[in-house]
Amino acid sequence: MTTIVGGRACLSVLSILIVLVLSVPIQGTPAEPGHQAAKPAVLNLYFGDLHSHTGFSDGYGTPAGAYAAAKAAGADFLATTDHAKWISPKEWAITLDEAADATTPTFAALPACEYWLEGGLGELNVYGLSYLPPVWTAFGNRQVRLPSFYDWMADQAGGSAQWNHPDYMTQTQYDGFGYYSPSRDRGINVFEICNQGSYDWQGTTDWESAFVDALDAGWHVMPAANSDTHATNWISGYDVRTVLLAPSLSPDNLYAAMSACRGYATQDKNLQISYSVNGEVLGSTLEPSVSTYTASVHVVDPDNTESDSISMLELVTDGGAVVTSKASHSCVVDWTVTFTSATAHYFYLRVSTESSITGGPGVTAWTAPVWTGR
Repeated sequence: MTTIVGGRACLSVLSILIVLVLSVPIQGTPAEPGHQAAKPAVLNLYFGDLHSHTGFSDGYGTPAGAYAAAKAAGADFLATTDHAKWISPKEWAITLDEAADATTPTFAALPACEYWLEGGLGELNVYGLSYLPPVWTAFGNRQVRLPSFYDWMADQAGGSAQWNHPDYMTQTQYDGFGYYSPSRDRGINVFEICNQGSYDWQGTTDWESAFVDALDAGWHVMPAANSDTHATNWISGYDVRTVLLAPSLSPDNLYAAMSACRGYATQDKNLQISYSVNGEVLGSTLEPSVSTYTASVHVVDPDNTESDSISMLELVTDGGAVVTSKASHSCVVDWTVTFTSATAHYFYLRVSTESSITGGPGVTAWTAPVWTGR
């Protein structure tokens, strides 16, 4: 039996804890060997940021200062992701040491890097490695360089990669999420669906359509909402959060959650979501013979103010189509719905609220899918 317990204390009686007891035994199978880890019995919600910079690349301050600021601002974790092409070996060694020193039972510091793929292919954050990725310039043209990186990433035990700001420069970034293979799928686990730092210079609020493109191409990825801050306002300056589901707070457990796609993206810094299909938590893969599904959803905004009330829950499937939805006007919403599909490959939850980071009502959060196994 799997239990999801909210990782944050709530501010109202209505939302003391998120507790969802799943009465269906775990029977899902991984989409590909090694991609989906076994699910622990208890999963907590941990709030943080998977994309930030320091003075070791094109930001300010030090990793130690970033981790301390994030911890002081109430985050459960922070990844510093300085650019691999600029950070020196000495600075990388310092980053590793300062992350280890900053990690406690109540805070996880994640040393990572942002890797630039030459030729306008895009940037990916690489997590869970003790060394910087190799340079892929020598691997020829874009049709060789990008799949070569994917192949290398798939071989890094414990490593995960995130596609960053997918429309940063061009609609063809990442070559339309091509080059999928079951083995490459193991190393690409996270999709940055929201990058708050991009709002000022690009005007983009989210990349959900690109997220759908990646899912439709076969990739198993969870959405992330990050700051990409280049200032010294780690966590305190932004409301976006990536939420990871893990049995306890440690770097290894968070890396495992990323690898298993157990997480969601939210533009509300404390929005709590539990989502399962047929008793399997987000990120899971079901038996492909199943065609009847029961989704269980519990969403809480602990601020419990009318301006933050949840306005719409939607289950989204292939091509961005909405399977079913539920309107609401509450800060606590429970929803159980049964539906059928003989063709769908995945279902993810989209949450809209009366307020959003962009100043008005709109989509606030997206969860990792539950995949059907087809």
